[in-house]
Amino acid sequence: MFTLRDRITYEEFLQHIHEGIVTEAGGCPVTPVLTLFQGKWKNQIIYTLCRCGTMRFGALKRALDGITNTMLSSSLRELEADGLVTRMQFNEIPPRVEYALTEKGGDLMPIFYAMMNWGLKYGNK
Repeated sequence: MFTLRDRITYEEFLQHIHEGIVTEAGGCPVTPVLTLFQGKWKNQIIYTLCRCGTMRFGALKRALDGITNTMLSSSLRELEADGLVTRMQFNEIPPRVEYALTEKGGDLMPIFYAMMNWGLKYGNK
């Protein structure tokens, strides 16, 4: 087993993947990433915020065809708790709330890029 203590290069990944790569706690290093994407809407919310930037709740809801207010609210709360999205509330009348990706959320862009390429290659087959 190869134990991760820090980030490794892609070349190191290829060198050690056959041995098995685990975190210092002994778990799979991919599991936390997959957990972030659990559910139908989280990845779509993240992708929409990547694409559109800062958005108000109503605009985000309109961009996500079929999502309910309750599901959008709960998904945004979970993404905020995970440190991927920030919620900015302005003390105005009427109240205004905006959502944006954090730096941590923006760092998911290479993952979306890799998934997009995989989807284009294999998604419709």
